[in-house]
Amino acid sequence: MNQLKHAIGFDPAGSSSDKDEMNLVEFVNLKLAARGFPTYGNPEDYPFLRLGESLLAGFVEKNRLLKDHLCPVDARIHNFLKTYLGKHADEVREPTFVPSNSLIVERHGLARVLSLPPDKDHFSSDIIDSYRTANGVLHNPKSDRRTTEGVFHVAEGGLPIPADKKAVPVITFARLLKAALNPPRELMRLPFTSTQEKQAELFVSLLLRPVICPEVEGVIPEKTMETRFFAPGNLVSNLDFVESIFGNAGDPYLPDNNSALDLEHWSGHTGAVILAPHLIRLTKKEVGLPPVSEATERQKRDGMCWSSEDELYNDGGAFKVTCRDHRGVMVTLIADNYFGYCKKEVKTQISYAANLYGQVEEEHAGGAVAFPSYDLGEEFHLSHYFPEVNHTFEE
Repeated sequence: MNQLKHAIGFDPAGSSSDKDEMNLVEFVNLKLAARGFPTYGNPEDYPFLRLGESLLAGFVEKNRLLKDHLCPVDARIHNFLKTYLGKHADEVREPTFVPSNSLIVERHGLARVLSLPPDKDHFSSDIIDSYRTANGVLHNPKSDRRTTEGVFHVAEGGLPIPADKKAVPVITFARLLKAALNPPRELMRLPFTSTQEKQAELFVSLLLRPVICPEVEGVIPEKTMETRFFAPGNLVSNLDFVESIFGNAGDPYLPDNNSALDLEHWSGHTGAVILAPHLIRLTKKEVGLPPVSEATERQKRDGMCWSSEDELYNDGGAFKVTCRDHRGVMVTLIADNYFGYCKKEVKTQISYAANLYGQVEEEHAGGAVAFPSYDLGEEFHLSHYFPEVNHTFEE
């Protein structure tokens, strides 16, 4: 297997061809059919779909029976959330605390294929516009620039919450998680089948293995954490963006990709990100925040209380809410599809893992200090010209 091609899309043997693109379209159709979802185009045009009908029918039934069976990394995330939420775990009301039966993009390029219909060069929704270009794709999310003010929310009950972050009650995180696992249908629709009457509606997921500690030969091997990224089908372009930065770590169901079986290279830390832009429509009362008369001083300061029942959580603005503790698992819900939040969240989880692991540090600069400079030239020549002035040195 070409590791570079599957991880970051780079093929040392040469560039991809139109035939490769068509093969990926048929491969995606096979993956959708095996999950029981609508495929693109006429099945008669794809010989492997016709040839493998009986085989795919078996896969569909097995996937139906095992739809709540989690891969090892997802099981670690599920178990963490179940214990972290404690008595509020019942608020989620789902058999699993991560999206199950998601379509896994186990190699670089699949998310890009899924982000556009094969018969069109443009996909548009109320939160994203994607265009096919000569050298790839152009994704233009509705929000391509964001402020960080009021964005970072942290669930109580874990590690200490910095004063500049908003503290969120555990019951509120549980209800936000429940909503994140149940997006509206229009958010689940996959761009790949958007030009058809029957459209696939699903979650898409990705496994990342970002580096925590580089290898120092003869001293320490490379250490990586594991991060799962989940997005409703409409936001698959976010996965295309993220895997192009951090690389694709393959199918999380395969033993070769189970971090717990690779103790030499796993740092012992796990992360998860779930994209859920629809969370901005929830009210403060719906997510379990108290009325202002019952709120603590910090809740009043952070806006984690309500005076009117129709007040929106975070005033209807984008936000990220995370829960994490000393066990080394961090789960974040992002109520937006801004690409920058996705990249920065993975870097935040790298920082979290680096801090717990120790003796390593993740550079996460948020800006730069700039000083003016002047170029006075590189060559200087004597001149016989002396300007006349009307002032003296004493002046």
